[in-house]
Amino acid sequence: MEKQQILIVDDEEINRLILDGMFEDRDTYETIEAANGQEAISIIGGNHNIVLILLDILMPVLDGFAVLEYMKEQKLLEEIPVIMITSETIGDSEDKAYSYGVADVIHKPFYPHIVKRRSRNIIDLYQSKHNMAVRLKEQEEALLAQQKELNENNEFMIDALSSVVESRSAETGEHTKRIKDLTRIMLCSFVKNFPQYGLKESQIDPIARASVLHDVGKIGIPDAVLLKPGRLTDEEFELMKAHTTIGCDILKKFYRNPDGEFERYCYEICRHHHERWDGRGYPDHLAGNDIPISAQIVAVADVFDALVSPRVYKSSFDKDTAYNMIVNGECGQFSPDILECFRLAKEDFFNVCGSD
Repeated sequence: MEKQQILIVDDEEINRLILDGMFEDRDTYETIEAANGQEAISIIGGNHNIVLILLDILMPVLDGFAVLEYMKEQKLLEEIPVIMITSETIGDSEDKAYSYGVADVIHKPFYPHIVKRRSRNIIDLYQSKHNMAVRLKEQEEALLAQQKELNENNEFMIDALSSVVESRSAETGEHTKRIKDLTRIMLCSFVKNFPQYGLKESQIDPIARASVLHDVGKIGIPDAVLLKPGRLTDEEFELMKAHTTIGCDILKKFYRNPDGEFERYCYEICRHHHERWDGRGYPDHLAGNDIPISAQIVAVADVFDALVSPRVYKSSFDKDTAYNMIVNGECGQFSPDILECFRLAKEDFFNVCGSD
């Protein structure tokens, strides 16, 4: 293992000799010297073992502040501590040195034992800071790895649960995947074009993942209703509408964090993706912006995919017809902003749903 190095930068040889003599423990540190700022920069640029720089200010070729400017540009001042050693009186130079972020300023004539003690304290402080940063980074990486594994497990369970719903509904198995893709498209467009709602990019992924559970409550709907090929009676339709509240009851049983953001999106989408802007939806007859924006976005994705997909009770519509049915209000009323977002996302929606 290479020794840690202390760089001594001073144009006066006698000062370099005095400073070099302070670090007699060669098993711990190795000293290297530079007679001006240019030599110092050359050494710093090709060396990764420097743990401290003792830097004079007034030097030929390049002065100490030129070295500090170089280190600032290379973002080295937070990694390598610098002690400025100057013959100037306390004043502007000292203020300027501290503005760069030097660890200390010592004035000539200096006392070697004081410089030595300050040097060791500063080296220990910076190394402790570095070691702590390394540990924090390792902990952060470990937490991110755990979170990634948890997300993957959650994704697997969500996909498995949505597949069960699709198998009971005799759907193709691609419905929930398309819903997630269409929801993500709408969210990206909404974040970009409607910033007044305060929706952030960080919310796109959890809302899109939550969207696949919109119909989880259909697990609790009798086959005779769920798979009926013809028009539902009023009583059967009331049973079908209950899938929104049944789904919420199911989700509550699996919540790990009832107050979590993802759980909230799951609940909002599951319960409210059949609400409509004019209050004529279900189950709570919410109207306007009382309907969570996550549910409003998933509602458009769900209606569009339902229209362009064959069902036991209907044939599929072509994409243009489905698009016009939604914007013309034939599938219930949607927010004007949601419809504008849908218009902006039309081409991407058509691409996700493939050819007619």
